[in-house]
Amino acid sequence: MTLHHIFDPLCGWCYAVTPLVQAARRTPGARIELHAGGMLSGPMRRRVNAEWRSHVMGHDRRIAALSGQPFGDAYFDGLLRDETVWLDSMPPTAAILAAEELAGQGVDMLARIQRGHYLEGQPVADPDVLRGFARDLQLPDAAFAAGFESWSGARCQAHVTETRQLMERFGIAGFPALLSQDGESWSQIPIQRYLGRPALWREVLETVAA
Repeated sequence: MTLHHIFDPLCGWCYAVTPLVQAARRTPGARIELHAGGMLSGPMRRRVNAEWRSHVMGHDRRIAALSGQPFGDAYFDGLLRDETVWLDSMPPTAAILAAEELAGQGVDMLARIQRGHYLEGQPVADPDVLRGFARDLQLPDAAFAAGFESWSGARCQAHVTETRQLMERFGIAGFPALLSQDGESWSQIPIQRYLGRPALWREVLETVAA
């Protein structure tokens, strides 16, 4: 069984479901396939400003309340007040795909990027920051750098385009989303319904993987 996780590394609700994705990853017989959607890419990439801070903080407070996921002062009072920071989904997406291709650690890289953004207030579109995350995951410097370079640009955009096509196929309008695939059979799992409900989520996983 394959679980297709449709996400964006800068999506707060994707951060909310991280514990659920990690639990799914540990489910015997299940394989996670990552599909990044480029939420803040191309013309949608932007700098942090007061408008953005006001927009996201309400969502972030609700995410924390529903999921228990922590947000750091370095994020609320640091990153969200630093108007030099670019919010761009593509560099962290390239890092995630490089980590997956190199060592099957795409889920780990996604979680490290989310922690860097929401807890540590780091500018996760910065390649130097992403290389630091790769070292945290004990990925070889040279191999990760080569993979990151390979996934940047056109290859990463092609991945995002494929994700958008998958979303259109199943009528998915936003992030996150989770699809299960068993052979030719596909179904959508309403993952956000299980925020803060780990016991119920385990039951769902056991049913899906059975």
